[in-house]
Amino acid sequence: MGTTSELWALEASALAKLVASGEVSAAQAVEAHLERIAAVNPRVNAVTRLLEDGARQAARETDRRRAAGERLGPLAGVPFTVKENIHVAGSATTHGVPYFRDWVAKADAPPVRRLRAAGAIPIGRTNMPDLAIAGVHTVSQLFGDTVNPWDPQRTPGGTSGGDAVAVATGMAALGLGNDSGGSIRNPATFNGVAGLKPSYGRFPADHRMTDQEPVLGHQLFPVDGPLARSVADLRAAYEVLAGTDPQDPRAVPAPLYGPRPEAPVRVGVVTDPGGRGDVHPDVRTAIEAAAAALEDAGHPVEEVEVPRMQDALDGYGALLRTEFSLAWPMLRRLLTDDSARHIELDTRRHPAVGLEEYVRQTGVRLGVQRAWARFFARCPLLLGPVSTQPVPEPVVPRTAEEHDAMMTPMRLLTATTYVGVPAVAVPTGLAAGLPQGVQVVAGMYREDLCLDAAQRIEERLGVLAPLDPRPHRLG
Repeated sequence: MGTTSELWALEASALAKLVASGEVSAAQAVEAHLERIAAVNPRVNAVTRLLEDGARQAARETDRRRAAGERLGPLAGVPFTVKENIHVAGSATTHGVPYFRDWVAKADAPPVRRLRAAGAIPIGRTNMPDLAIAGVHTVSQLFGDTVNPWDPQRTPGGTSGGDAVAVATGMAALGLGNDSGGSIRNPATFNGVAGLKPSYGRFPADHRMTDQEPVLGHQLFPVDGPLARSVADLRAAYEVLAGTDPQDPRAVPAPLYGPRPEAPVRVGVVTDPGGRGDVHPDVRTAIEAAAAALEDAGHPVEEVEVPRMQDALDGYGALLRTEFSLAWPMLRRLLTDDSARHIELDTRRHPAVGLEEYVRQTGVRLGVQRAWARFFARCPLLLGPVSTQPVPEPVVPRTAEEHDAMMTPMRLLTATTYVGVPAVAVPTGLAAGLPQGVQVVAGMYREDLCLDAAQRIEERLGVLAPLDPRPHRLG
């Protein structure tokens, strides 16, 4: 492993071991990924800005510490990307729009700081939709469209699409994104990588835009989390990112690993959440393959219904859209007509509610959470789709019907966000040349159960990335 050209293809855990042993230098690891970005990014437009000076400096410091016999962190020398709405000291947190292009962060957000403390090295910023609210396709005013490396005629998903593409193509070993309704899990699945949405309060974060504190729904739903090519790398990032932090009073000191089950836990399988009848055969096949992998690993498997699905969807919409309605006159000025349309069409489905109903909905959420907690007490894991449809085209919906067709297939993403539970998206293979995947969901602070189950699925069905961008779909 003497040349840098092979290093970009390594998983994060393997690369960190080589750096720690001295077989590979952190400088070599960073240069390999910078070379990969230079070769690949012009074709996919996932990395918006390089952090090469800081990355090279951090690599030199890592190599100095290793040579001095100092103990390195578990992710020493591992390059990672950071979404445009997460603070990196000395870099603008642009949210993809011109208004914020000069808002340079004075300090790292907690997850960036934790990854750095573990030895990982931020190497670039990544694309996202405007303000992370402009639909599920990654396109921004500042940086344009990001391309799905499996097929340029399909979307890479969003809103963490830049990180998913960077990880899938070997431009970074890890990506740091966020998820407020599927924004880690849908791009992970659409690009053939794995992604972790943690429980509410599991990872500390800072989602303030400038110094403005987020309101209730925007406190409860968005969570930062990692994307990686393997479940083992998700686990390594999970162990680094979890914990309390004075910058985020919501973060809780929950144990990383809960009580070890004496036998494989029961898995509930839902193929069509809410019974909408819109499940594509390829998605059904992916869920069946994942269920078979878990059953062969000893898990009892049964078909289930998701508790209070419609209440979760209605409550999510009522809280967020009411909050958006208050800020919309200001937000609308920052958006183009296309990027504003997602919120405008969504508001037709979930119009703002009055104060009395908003307050009532805060109580409804607790009831839905209670129903899900009872479900997980009987059935500790839930296996289901990320989307009930394959990877869509990168279109901007122009009618309420088109918007519903885009959003409804991802309803289980919305429900799990509303409840606050953890979920891991994991690939299951290819169908018609496009990545397929599932999500594994567990009760609060049982990310360990999700990761264990996703590992069993990956062991059976394999890892899809890294890959070179395809000029057209395979198969």
